[in-house]
Amino acid sequence: MTQDVKEIFGSSSGGPAAPPAPAALAAKVRTLAPSMTRSMQRVAEAVAGDPAGCAALTVTGLAELTGTSEATVVRTARILGYPGYRDLRLALAGLAAQQQSGRAPAITTDIAVDDPIADVVAKLAYDEQQTLADTAAGLDTVQLAAAVAAAATARRIDVYGVGASGLVAQDLTQKLLRIGLIAHAHSDPHLAVTNAVQLRAGDVAIAITHSGATGDVIEPLRVAFEHGATTVAITGRPDSSVTQYADHVLTTSTARESELRPAAMSSRTSQLLVVDCLFVGVAQRTYETAAPALASSYEALAHRHRGRT
Repeated sequence: MTQDVKEIFGSSSGGPAAPPAPAALAAKVRTLAPSMTRSMQRVAEAVAGDPAGCAALTVTGLAELTGTSEATVVRTARILGYPGYRDLRLALAGLAAQQQSGRAPAITTDIAVDDPIADVVAKLAYDEQQTLADTAAGLDTVQLAAAVAAAATARRIDVYGVGASGLVAQDLTQKLLRIGLIAHAHSDPHLAVTNAVQLRAGDVAIAITHSGATGDVIEPLRVAFEHGATTVAITGRPDSSVTQYADHVLTTSTARESELRPAAMSSRTSQLLVVDCLFVGVAQRTYETAAPALASSYEALAHRHRGRT
């Protein structure tokens, strides 16, 4: 996949990905705005904040409204996944129609130090739901299917992640091991690289990093990529450094970060959804061997879950 195609979220199948559905537009803005230039952020925030008003504007009108240029408006539309501004306007019109159908407004989810615990529970639950919905709406299923196909036939799967992403890497490898695949999670950067040099064509390496800029994750993925393994990046920043070494990019979303809810919490939620989708897809494709392997693992552990007499 070329870098140009990646920048407009093209698929690995050779053609551009379908534009996001209207419901996915707000999710795209929340996910991608932090990595945009300030001028592009103004355009993205404008279309997300007032889809009906912006849908009525020409590209010149939106550029004037946001104090940017027509080229910036077009680039923003492409980064959000639309071939051109006309396609973005159609999505804005669709989103405006959905909003006018009577859907309840979103609740405020900022958590204050003195919030009652019941409010904390409600706000966190809402954030988790929004994060999962945004991730599902923005996930490129063509890229996901390609990653599933590679993992299902892989000789070996290495997964890299540190910190909260390391926990997600362990979660994925434990699932894969239970259906009979050879999978290893690496959070130690030295071990990750020394294992990556052993990978070849037919192997799969998966890097999990919300920022897409974690050097301890990027380095082993680069090594795996250079040794011919199929590489996958799970990241909240599809234009970040890690993606230059990824054959397939799976984008996650996060809830808005706050003082009492750091990015690691919300990014983990979206990462877990993506790795669950990846795992279930692999289990489907390898069902004849996965089902008995899973049954055997349940049986092997059953005695540990029975009550003692």
